Amino acid sequence: MKLSVNGVSRDYHGDPDMPLLWFLREDLKLKGAKPGCLIAQCGACTVHVNGEAMRSCSLPMSTLADARVETVEALSKDGLHPVQRAWIEEDVAQCGYCQTGQIMAVVALLKANPKPTDTDIDEALSNLCRCGTYNRIRKAVHRAAVLMAEGK
Repeated sequence: MKLSVNGVSRDYHGDPDMPLLWFLREDLKLKGAKPGCLIAQCGACTVHVNGEAMRSCSLPMSTLADARVETVEALSKDGLHPVQRAWIEEDVAQCGYCQTGQIMAVVALLKANPKPTDTDIDEALSNLCRCGTYNRIRKAVHRAAVLMAEGK
């Protein structure tokens, strides 16, 4: 089976039931998506599949033929994607464990809704943060929306 990961064509011939998360972390050594709950609830493993934010811990490799997968590592070569910049500027991360999944979810949100309200953000983001940085996350989403609108 072939799929694209961060713009690179990849072949996969392993266990069809293996979750995408383990292929990314173990086979490709991409450590941005994190194992958390492993039941698609927390969102620490969020990546984009064909442009949609999805929980990689629950996606069997058998469902990903010809898929386009993007991880946080693909957002920016220098770590300065507008969402990443907003995260830094708003000092979002506390422990940081969930942040790559949060960032990937926010990138998808802003693609679908470039000017979200607080209610839009609260309804669209279901990733969990054990440190409770939701107010800072919300501020960073608004900041990222401005940066993206300005083309920065």
